[in-house]
Amino acid sequence: MKVFRDAESKYRAVSAIQRRFANPLQRRIPSQTLLETTGRVSGEPRRTPVGGRRIGDSFWLVSEFGERSQYVRNIKVDPRVRVRLRGRWLTGTAHLLPDDDAVVRLRSLPRMNSVAVRAAGVGLLTVRVDLD
Repeated sequence: MKVFRDAESKYRAVSAIQRRFANPLQRRIPSQTLLETTGRVSGEPRRTPVGGRRIGDSFWLVSEFGERSQYVRNIKVDPRVRVRLRGRWLTGTAHLLPDDDAVVRLRSLPRMNSVAVRAAGVGLLTVRVDLD
């Protein structure tokens, strides 16, 4: 049985749950990895819980809604970001990588998050943050 009729209804349902419930709770967890972007309209810091992994001097993640994700839209306007890893804020520059195979990339990222991203995602997009 399919829960969602199409990708649009899936996007609306999952993003509403994240925006209203999951993200506000996760942002309060000190060990939660956060991506901070600058709001493209407000200019205010926007913090989004993400799952990913630091590999060398880069932090890798996969956006489950690709270019529809608000943080991806913010990155397009201003790629300077901060990432909170293990309670410590690091600055960097985000790069959107549409040519990277996001499904393959998820195999190298934390398993639980990768499963959730694949299950909930529509239009996956790899994001690399080059840390300063």
